[in-house]
Amino acid sequence: MPWNTRDAMSLKEEFVALALEAASNRRELCRRFGISPQTAYKWLRRYAEHGSEGLQEHSRRPHSSPSQTLPDLEAKVVALRREHPAWGGRKISHVLNCSIAPSTVTNVLHRHGLVEPAGEEIKKPWLRFEHDAPNDLWQMDFKGYFQTAEGHCHPLTVVDDHSRFSLAIQACGNQQRLTVQEKLIEIFRCYGLPARINVDNGPPWGSPRNPGELSELGVWLVRLGVRLSFSRPYHPQTNGKCERFHRALKLEALKGKHFHSLGEAQAALDHWRNIYNHQRPHEALGYQVPMSRYRMSPWRFPETLPEFEYGVDDVLTKVYHNRLRFRKRYFRVAKGLAGQLVAVRPRTDSDLLFDLYFCHHHLRTIDLNMPDY
Repeated sequence: MPWNTRDAMSLKEEFVALALEAASNRRELCRRFGISPQTAYKWLRRYAEHGSEGLQEHSRRPHSSPSQTLPDLEAKVVALRREHPAWGGRKISHVLNCSIAPSTVTNVLHRHGLVEPAGEEIKKPWLRFEHDAPNDLWQMDFKGYFQTAEGHCHPLTVVDDHSRFSLAIQACGNQQRLTVQEKLIEIFRCYGLPARINVDNGPPWGSPRNPGELSELGVWLVRLGVRLSFSRPYHPQTNGKCERFHRALKLEALKGKHFHSLGEAQAALDHWRNIYNHQRPHEALGYQVPMSRYRMSPWRFPETLPEFEYGVDDVLTKVYHNRLRFRKRYFRVAKGLAGQLVAVRPRTDSDLLFDLYFCHHHLRTIDLNMPDY
């Protein structure tokens, strides 16, 4: 008969009663009850010494715990967790120079009631890709807005792909182009220009109706020599490091906080950004801090937009409103390009196909047999 752990005491008593019968076969009883002979004789010995009370489960807790966490170390764990409520066992263990195992840190946090159920959720890990050097790629996005006493705050975040270094968290009162451009100029003057910036298809840098289409802000970035790429629609993991950064920002800097003004929110964001860049160990970086892997960009921000020189074989045409004219046909381009010169380049695979470029940025391929107007 299988051992039934739900009624262990009654089964023990039944086994002992049967085993004490004169004609009992104790080995056979062990097989039927699914227990080892050692366990059977232990029960019989306890019953002989203490009766039915001897069959009660004994505590397995050792008389002494030489490996128990030292009070001072446990206090440090608790203090770090209270200072940084979103830090888990691995980060705290690393900050304490691995003097305590991550699993032990987690046990300490549980004992002190510092682990919330929400923190135990199983999160789907991001599939990580990493560029080779700092400033090869920046990821930029708005963190969802939160309310202050004076109105909405839209945090603009810029993260370096290679180092995870936070280049900025700007508390913006809106998501308009001029606001973003003003903030980016501050960032570019401080850190220089990246080789590429990746954004989603929302305003002010993209067009939800026409993914990949340049906005006025995108035109400005391309004029600066920055290559601009767009996330795939409905695939936020394309900007995964920015998304992961937003999750940490929400948990560690914004959760449960209320701000009266953008200035107060900015002070809190600056404080957390300093912790994130210089103190918070990053698991994906081998528990280094982002600052240890970031270097300033070698490409300085030009205060005056440079003129772009197209190739000698390029056919140049000017954009009017949202279209251009080529060989008596009209083709649609983004409104943000109005007034700009665009290059038309022939393709080698067809006499009817041509590529449109704005500076270094490929806009689209046109077919002379399929004009838009």
